Amino acid sequence: MSDRDDFLAWVRTDLYEAERALHNGDPAPRRALWSRNEPVSVLGAWRNATGQREIDQLFSSLGKSFSDCVSYVFELLAYDVLGDMAYTAGLEHTSVSVDGQPRTYTLRATQVYRREDGAWRVAHRHGDTVAE
Repeated sequence: MSDRDDFLAWVRTDLYEAERALHNGDPAPRRALWSRNEPVSVLGAWRNATGQREIDQLFSSLGKSFSDCVSYVFELLAYDVLGDMAYTAGLEHTSVSVDGQPRTYTLRATQVYRREDGAWRVAHRHGDTVAE
């Protein structure tokens, strides 16, 4: 397999499962896939975070607010791998309860990844809502 094939397989399995777990209230799998090296950042649809402490707080907060994920689909629009860096851009279609209220929404999401010790780790995320 090529680097691109390996990366895409990781996105479709480990990364997908971590996002699904977060939307069911468990932030640990997502956090495990994020880099422990600075810099890390989130420019989020609901909240921003910079640095390890803020990232931990953000993921914990999201885990407490999400539950009962009915559907999570990541529509990958573009991706590439260049050495130990990669990116994805796509649409996240989600049906989940947020603070106990059922919601369905789509986010535009772009993420940047670093290969660290042979494993892909997320270093940056930008997400925003798609205007209907």
